[in-house]
Amino acid sequence: MQLSGKLLQLLPVQTGQGKNGTWKKQEVILETEGQYPKKVCVAIWGDKADEKTLQVGNTLKIDFDVESREYNGRWYTDVKAWKVEVAGAATFSESEPFPPGEMNDNMENDLPF
Repeated sequence: MQLSGKLLQLLPVQTGQGKNGTWKKQEVILETEGQYPKKVCVAIWGDKADEKTLQVGNTLKIDFDVESREYNGRWYTDVKAWKVEVAGAATFSESEPFPPGEMNDNMENDLPF
């Protein structure tokens, strides 16, 4: 699933020790777009919590999974991000090593004719 919205708030980073080593979780509050905006708390685990991307005011595009679990007869639901990026940010594939319109100075002299 995918969600887009404006980053409203960064909650405190949580860390701890587990059976697989140290873990880190950053929860963020996102406000969706549209006629009836909703606020959603999204958990971002590990190195996906990039300081450059997670800045209040950024519009983010988040790919996530929803997971529920039971504890003492109550159910708890998490929205866990597996990909976070700034919405509208330019991305380039390996087949396009330079952004459109930008060339290295030496490239003009490398023409085969």
